[in-house]
Amino acid sequence: MLLARAFDERCLTLQRQGRIGFYVPAMGQEAAQIGCGWALDPADWLFPAYRELGLALTRGVTLDELLCQFFGNAQDRLKGRQMPNHYGYRDRNFVVGSSPIGTQIIQAVGAAMAARRRGDAIVTIPFFGDGATSSNDFHAGLNFAGVFRVPTIFFCQNNEWAISLPRSRQTAAKTLAEKGGAYGVPGEVVDGNDVHQVFRAVRTARARAIAGDGPTLIEAQVYRLGPHSTSDDPRRYRSDAELAEWKQKDPIGRLKHELLDAGAWTEEQDAALLEEVRGEVAQALARTETVGPADPTSFLDDVYATRTPALDEQRHYLEEMLKAGMVRQ
Repeated sequence: MLLARAFDERCLTLQRQGRIGFYVPAMGQEAAQIGCGWALDPADWLFPAYRELGLALTRGVTLDELLCQFFGNAQDRLKGRQMPNHYGYRDRNFVVGSSPIGTQIIQAVGAAMAARRRGDAIVTIPFFGDGATSSNDFHAGLNFAGVFRVPTIFFCQNNEWAISLPRSRQTAAKTLAEKGGAYGVPGEVVDGNDVHQVFRAVRTARARAIAGDGPTLIEAQVYRLGPHSTSDDPRRYRSDAELAEWKQKDPIGRLKHELLDAGAWTEEQDAALLEEVRGEVAQALARTETVGPADPTSFLDDVYATRTPALDEQRHYLEEMLKAGMVRQ
C-alpha cells in the first residue's frame, strides 16, 4: 500500500513536469485494490478500468514495466499504442485497462462463460467505479451473469464521485450493491478502507463462484483522495471540508495505527519503509528514463501475422524519410 502511494505521488509530479502525458492516481483506494488482489488466485482473470495500480502490484507488475508504459518507450510491451496508464499483462491474466465506461464488465462475463465451458476453475473480476453502475454494460453484464450463473465477481470501487458527479446524483438506490438483486446476483457492501474486510469478502465470493453458486457484486466504499486524473481539478466540485473528513479515514493511516496498536509495528519501521519504497520508485525512474524511444516503424508490426509486401514497402519508405530527417521520431 505504501509503494502504491509513493508511486502515485511521483507519477503526479512527472505529469506536472511534462515528463509523462497523463496519469490516473489511486490514492485512497489502496486497501480495496490490494485486499482484493491478495484474495484472488493468480489464474483468475482481471479486467481493470484505469485506476488499478494496487491490483497490478499484487500481480507482480514491476515499477519499471509500469513506467515504460507511461513513457511509451522501447521497452513498453504495448509499443506506445495505448495512452499512458492503460497497461495490460497477458502473462499475469491482467487485461489492458478500459477507458470507455463499463466495457470491461461484459468482457469479464463473456470470459467467465468461456472458462466454465472449458472446465477452468477460475473466476473473472471486472473493476469499475460508481459511475459505471449507470452504464448499459453494467446492467447487461449483471443480467447475463445472473441468468447463466457465471463465476464472476463484480468489484465496484464506490469512491463517491464519477469525475465531478456525486454519487447522490447518480442513483436513488440506497447502495450500489443492492442493484445486483434485480438480476439475481447477491450484493455486499464492504468498508473499502479496511483491507481485512475486503480480503474476506472477495475470498468468500470466489469460493461461491468456484463452487458453482454464481456471481457476486461487491461494493467497496472508498474515497478518491486525489483528482480523477491529471486532467481534473477536484477543487472545482468538492469542498476542502469533505476531503479533510475522508483523509481521517485514509486506509494507509488506518492500517498503520492498527499495527501500532497491536505492537506489530513501530514509527521507526514505518519511516524506514516509506523511505525504502520512495527509493524503489526513484531507482525505477532512473532506469526507465535511460531507455530509448520506441521504434517509429513498429506501428507497421502486428497488423498481420506475416508482413505483406505493401507493409514492407511502407516500412522502407518511412525508414528513408527518417534518414532524410523528413519526419521526427
